[in-house]
Amino acid sequence: MNETGRTIKLFSCSTVAIVLSALLTTSAFAQAARSGANLHAPDAPPAATNSDPLLPGEPAFPAPGTWGYNKKTGKFKSPDMAPDAFGAHPVDGSLTYLDQNQYLKNVKIEGFVPYVAGAGHSWQASFDFEGRRYLYDYETWMYNLFDITDPHDVKVIQQKQINTKAGEHQFGPFNVKFNKKLNKMLAVQCYEVPRYGTLHNKYLHPEEISKIRDRKMLRGFRIYEVTSPKWTDWKILSETPLNDKQTAQDQPQEGSGCQDVPVYNGDQYLFVAGAPDNSFSNTEYKTYLYSGAQLAYDVSDPTKPKRLSTWWAPGSRAGEEEEYKKNPRAGNKTSWMGSRMPLFIPKPVEQGGKYGYAAMGGFGFWVIDISDPKNMKAVSHIDMPVSVTGTEGDNIDVSKVDSTGMVYYSGYPMTEDCYEPLKAIYSIDVRDPLHPKIVNTLPTPTPPKSAPFTDFCQRRGSFGPKRSGYAQIQPGTPSQRYMPYSYYNAGMQMFDVKDPLHPTIAAYFVPKMIDAGMKTVDAQTLSIRALPNPVHSIFVEWDRHLVWVFSNHGIYTLSVPLLGKPVFGMPEAAK
Repeated sequence: MNETGRTIKLFSCSTVAIVLSALLTTSAFAQAARSGANLHAPDAPPAATNSDPLLPGEPAFPAPGTWGYNKKTGKFKSPDMAPDAFGAHPVDGSLTYLDQNQYLKNVKIEGFVPYVAGAGHSWQASFDFEGRRYLYDYETWMYNLFDITDPHDVKVIQQKQINTKAGEHQFGPFNVKFNKKLNKMLAVQCYEVPRYGTLHNKYLHPEEISKIRDRKMLRGFRIYEVTSPKWTDWKILSETPLNDKQTAQDQPQEGSGCQDVPVYNGDQYLFVAGAPDNSFSNTEYKTYLYSGAQLAYDVSDPTKPKRLSTWWAPGSRAGEEEEYKKNPRAGNKTSWMGSRMPLFIPKPVEQGGKYGYAAMGGFGFWVIDISDPKNMKAVSHIDMPVSVTGTEGDNIDVSKVDSTGMVYYSGYPMTEDCYEPLKAIYSIDVRDPLHPKIVNTLPTPTPPKSAPFTDFCQRRGSFGPKRSGYAQIQPGTPSQRYMPYSYYNAGMQMFDVKDPLHPTIAAYFVPKMIDAGMKTVDAQTLSIRALPNPVHSIFVEWDRHLVWVFSNHGIYTLSVPLLGKPVFGMPEAAK
């Protein structure tokens, strides 16, 4: 049981209960009075109709009475388990409109720019070039490049649309670092097969699998020499498929490609995640074919990367089905199994770092010895609590491990209106790396008293942690006390972990909800898919004490006095 008292357990559901649950979500529900900023607020979406029948093994629809909003306590109880169900699932007590209020504590809004790269998801990266600081906000089909040297005067430097449908190579998550030995600034950029939109359900539409298998693209990474702030000016030094039996020219390639932001420190070693070939296939997720691994490369010569070793969770590959079947998620046709992101490494191997930490979806939490990148090996493992649906293991914050011995592990929600088990942030004590243990969970955010709701599950959209940014690419030294997280409809939540046994929430910024269908200044129409994600990402400039919050309607710049006095020019260390 976590600190909110919401338990995670298995249960069965009868056909009658399924029908009653459907009736519940379509019935009238209590409406909070519209006033103030909400007087003319847009209507929230009605309950979705789930057209696909449940397949054998899928989690049952939650039985009525086992989940929902309790008017007496003002609290929401999440389902113990639920199927992967797209769309709204309001209940009695959910708001019937999209809350237009803004809530903040211990933060100051320094600026806002109404540019959106991905309304439901985007990545960020920053780097300094010739005395100025630049920020990318991007998705696989487009990017916005900003000069953020003066956070009060953000300048658009370049915007680019990527026409992948016409065969243009997709953009991808990247990392920029200065390589002292080569005296060059290098970027490593990853490319992965689509997770959504191409393969809709491999169980119902197996004929679509070939769209992924036959897709012609680089399933791996490129290394660039960064010659200007603009990506279009960068010089390609190498192209490397994750499958070391293929070249970049071989098409189609095997495997998933390279997942999320690569881990590169500007030195010898590179760590990425992904499935290097089609044998990494044991995963339940409907729209994905692969179970990702962790890979280490020697990139001392960036024109000729060399794969050093590959580690994967037992049960990931074809032929390992007996091990796979030991997992309670096996056969549920819902869980993501394997990596979603590379190893989380608090200290680079080149500087004496020994351990990396792996979030392997339904395979749980792993401590990996990376002291010899030629022979990565697992030294310990925790089977995390089952939390279907949503993503069960995605992010690990390792910024406090040297000072507290704690890392913070989380998945994130994938449905609306809390129609899935609550996603918690787990505090894991790794002071003894051979015997890590879950200590507690971070507190669940609660609305301020001024809000027209008493639980964020009423606010509509998704509620739960996403990520704490990317330690590898956020400039400066992270605070050893404060840890911000993007938290979807609860905005940016900043945790105080000075006392790891009694963490608290020290600051927050919760922007308004946005109306699906409105257009941003860069002419993106917000789809219903973006509605659940009012804050999907944050980027922390530790050296300037600024937090950038990426919402589905624009970018907020926040100063947080708890982090220190904000710097509105280039920090001294970067000049």
